[in-house]
Amino acid sequence: MEGQDLIQAVQSLNTEDAFRPRLNAQQWQQLTQFLTRHEVRMGDQVIKQGDRDRAMYFLAQGTMQVFVSGGPPGANKVAILRPGAILGEPSLFADGPRMANVEAMTPGVIYALRLPRLEEMAARLPVVALEVLRAAGAVMAIRMRANLANRMPMT
Repeated sequence: MEGQDLIQAVQSLNTEDAFRPRLNAQQWQQLTQFLTRHEVRMGDQVIKQGDRDRAMYFLAQGTMQVFVSGGPPGANKVAILRPGAILGEPSLFADGPRMANVEAMTPGVIYALRLPRLEEMAARLPVVALEVLRAAGAVMAIRMRANLANRMPMT
């Protein structure tokens, strides 16, 4: 089954910001039909800060680092992502510049969900598309809360 590596990775990731859509096996298979598989090499930049592409990625294999350009020394590292994580999810909700860079730390496999394919999924499989958006929005909210908490002064 195409995408089985992705499904396994997503379902086994145990982090606070894990992507947790409520999909059954058939819906998972339907979702993977709208994704494009890409192999990445160590050092490949998957997302570039400032770009305006409209794609979310699912990390099936490998490790990615998230960092921002500029800022004070030592303040640019944001996160390390493991298999099962999603990245670039804000681009599904807003047409704005990317907020960070994402680079492959190891060789790996990612699956892209581009906005036109999401729109096609919404027309053909609205329940699946809505669940993907709900789960991606939940990840985004958790990450935003964590980012705000890390930047809040201690009182």
